[in-house]
Parts: sequence; C-alpha cells; structure tokens
Amino acid sequence: MFVISHFLYTLAGVVSLLFKALNFIIFLRVIMSWVSADSRNQIVQFTLRVTEPILAPIRRIIPVSGIDVSPIIAFFIIVFLRGFIVGILYNLAYNLR
Repeated sequence: MFVISHFLYTLAGVVSLLFKALNFIIFLRVIMSWVSADSRNQIVQFTLRVTEPILAPIRRIIPVSGIDVSPIIAFFIIVFLRGFIVGILYNLAYNLR
C-alpha cells in the first residue's frame, strides 16, 4: 500500500502541474489576442491547438458579444477541476498510508 500511496501522491502533483500549465496556456492566448501575434508562429499555433477544444464549447454555450468571457469561465472550470481531482488523489494517497 505504501507504493500505491506514493504513486497517487506523485500523480496528484503531476495532474496539478498539468492543470496549472493549461491555465498558463489559456492566459497566453488571452495576451496574444490583445497583440497582433503572427499566426504562422509555432508557439501561437500550439496555443491555439491546445486551447480551442476547451474554449469552443464554452463559446457555443455563451456566445461572444463584444468581450470573449470564455477564457475566464475556462479558468474557473480548470481551477475547480484541479481542486476536485487533486484533492481526491491526495486524500486517497493519505488514506492508503
């Protein structure tokens, strides 16, 4: 059980890091939307490929009217999911010690 506990603890850390990275990439996309980012740039293309599957469904539910609030909603959803999933993994790891 000791090994499984440490595996879950490490997995929780990795999942938390991935959620933080996703929030950072969405923040990068917001900044790039304010400046004229070159759409041929590989970083811009990567950012668009990663964030569009997250932001597009939110835009379908809440249409854009002047200001696009989908990144803000995505931030809240990601923070909630991070807290929920990572919390469960940490609790499982703690209970298996």
